[in-house]
Amino acid sequence: MTAVTAPVRPALPTHNATGAIVALGLSGLLVSLLQTAVVPLIPQFPALLSVSSSSATWLLTATLVAGAVSAPVLGRLGDMYGKRRMLLLSLGIILVSSVLAAVAPNFAVLLVARAMQGVGFGVIALGMSLMRDVLPPAKVAGGVGLMSSSLGVGGAIGPPATGILAQHGGWRLLFVAVALGALGLLAVVLRMVPESGLRSGGRFDTVGAIGLTAGLVCLLLGISKGSEWGWTSPADLGLLAASVGVLTVWGWYELRRSSPLVDLRVAARPAVLRTNLASVLLGFSIFATFALATQILQAPAATGYGFGLSMLVAGVLLLPIGGSMVIFSSVSARISQRHGPRITVIAGSALLVVGNTGIASLPGTMWLVVVAATVGAVGAALAYSALPLLIMRAVPATETAAANSFNTLMRQLGTSTVTAVAAAVSGVLVVQVDGHLLPAGSAYTIIFLVAAAAALAALVVAARTPAPRAVETHAEVVAPTAAA
Repeated sequence: MTAVTAPVRPALPTHNATGAIVALGLSGLLVSLLQTAVVPLIPQFPALLSVSSSSATWLLTATLVAGAVSAPVLGRLGDMYGKRRMLLLSLGIILVSSVLAAVAPNFAVLLVARAMQGVGFGVIALGMSLMRDVLPPAKVAGGVGLMSSSLGVGGAIGPPATGILAQHGGWRLLFVAVALGALGLLAVVLRMVPESGLRSGGRFDTVGAIGLTAGLVCLLLGISKGSEWGWTSPADLGLLAASVGVLTVWGWYELRRSSPLVDLRVAARPAVLRTNLASVLLGFSIFATFALATQILQAPAATGYGFGLSMLVAGVLLLPIGGSMVIFSSVSARISQRHGPRITVIAGSALLVVGNTGIASLPGTMWLVVVAATVGAVGAALAYSALPLLIMRAVPATETAAANSFNTLMRQLGTSTVTAVAAAVSGVLVVQVDGHLLPAGSAYTIIFLVAAAAALAALVVAARTPAPRAVETHAEVVAPTAAA
């Protein structure tokens, strides 16, 4: 293997760096809103679009699968041909797909648009990698932390924003707002964010991309549809078995490539491997806090644990989650700079254990639910902000986009597993209220205790993660051209 040497690049001046951080952070926020904003509308789409409830859930599944598949591909293309170029392409796809969703005449067109929107999930990993390349060293940790935390901020403000827009302007207005945001960000990124001069070179691994796509589609469909189809159904078992077979062959093929889509030798290094494992566990723990706390607030009081709040009121009560993540992403950067990102991940994981355990106790006061969820959100901000820093310390500068994209994929695997576990548990432990079957309190207790256990496991993994060593890779560094 050939050691990587990267060309030295000039950093942006401080005032320009702030503009670049804001532009990239808002881009990440837009993408995270796409992932969660449609969640409150899923129960309404069967009546609005004349489809079954199971069909309506594909509006979430299609976006998840498309995002998981496209993120590593866009990351590799960014390392090869320019991260800003791929970032602009992703924002352009979000713009086109949002316009298509806003004018969709039927469910099929809306489903295609939602799948296209998933392609935009590569924005976050590309943005974090751009920050490493173009920001002054002192600004990198804070910028990366802010962009990484945008995943949680979007999850917090998405539902109440959707409630307001849907109540006053209809569901199509949501996609109009996203399209306008994407259009504005295209202009801002073009003006404020320079292109990185770092290139990895090599040829794009088309076969590897096809193999990874097939394996991830089988895996994520099997996980997301397991509770609906039945975990022992032939369809679900077939998908999961196919994912194992395809990904095994894909890994064998990637190890023999001189320019692979994902450098598995780098991914297998202890610092990278354990950070990705911690990302899966933290993704589960964090998404449980964001997705399920609002369900407890909205559940009828007759369940014995709910408070009967409307979607809008519950969303407003949980706004401190988004605010705390913005504030503590900068705190995370300072802790990482002083003590290292590993310590920050450990601290964040510990707070997630406390927050999820607090919600698992099913507090009798709504404010205690909000406090417990906010403690978890602070932990999420600390951990999520530091994970990319751990990855970027352990991989070559020319592979940061691909490595961050793969790490984002690991987080998505964790978040998608939450919905599967929640559906499985809440489908068995139920209580009848006014003729309707709703999850029992014991179901939420189990789910949040599992989330707390996942955070505890992530803490142990982070504590045992070694400091990154100098990295070698097959990739060749191509000096930036005059045009770049």
